[in-house]
Amino acid sequence: MSYSIAGKTAIVTGAANGVGLAIARHFVNQGACVMFADMDETKLATEVDAVKTEDRRARYFAGDLRQRLTLANLLSATIDAFDRVDILVNASRQVLRSDPLNPDEDAFEALIEQNLTTSLRLTQVVAKRLIKQAEDEGSKDGNIGSIVNITSIAATRAHPQLLAYSISAAALDQMTRSMAVALAANRIRVNAVAFGSVMSASLRFALKEHPDLRGIVSDATPLGRIGEANEVAEAVQYLASESSSFVTGQILTVDGGRTLIDPVVTAAH
Repeated sequence: MSYSIAGKTAIVTGAANGVGLAIARHFVNQGACVMFADMDETKLATEVDAVKTEDRRARYFAGDLRQRLTLANLLSATIDAFDRVDILVNASRQVLRSDPLNPDEDAFEALIEQNLTTSLRLTQVVAKRLIKQAEDEGSKDGNIGSIVNITSIAATRAHPQLLAYSISAAALDQMTRSMAVALAANRIRVNAVAFGSVMSASLRFALKEHPDLRGIVSDATPLGRIGEANEVAEAVQYLASESSSFVTGQILTVDGGRTLIDPVVTAAH
């Protein structure tokens, strides 16, 4: 079975670091044309410059994706660079600590906007382009595009100190399901990858602050290690490719089995 995305054009948000960057790099290595999108122009320029492709299949777009006009400009830049779009990966995410008893410190509105609303709006913008693209090309059979959201196992776990982040992840899971149904008639698939125990930018930062966390995370993960960001990228590739042509509205978990165990039982043993 082939998971090929060669020749496809993808927009990957959150592509300046962490999991988003790993996905963007992996897609380029797999033969796709990729628009790296994020806010940090300096970091984006450095990362895209490091991707050596003679045909310039890696480009970047810097801007605040929370702004509607910026989303429209991102799509326009992608079309200008590659003439089309086939895949959207909503990998832009932010993790902030919450104080459940203090509304002024819970970061709720910021994380809902960053982790949910921005992904929803970009999904809508890209979906409209995919539909128009298919009409222009006279496409009547098969899927016309794939959208993959990057979410977290926090969506199904209670983390009071990550209250806002957990709620935004759960909302993104539901948005994935709802948009999958809404766009199915247009032959656009929408899925998500929920990860945990993976070396993301936020986990890397946390390990610098608390080195003992590495052992705690590994012990809480049945496979006994922290996953690599590229392992998330490979799962995203599957959902973006035609190998998953009959898969939509699904949340694929990449967590080394962490959500399978009861932490209380584990601690007791």
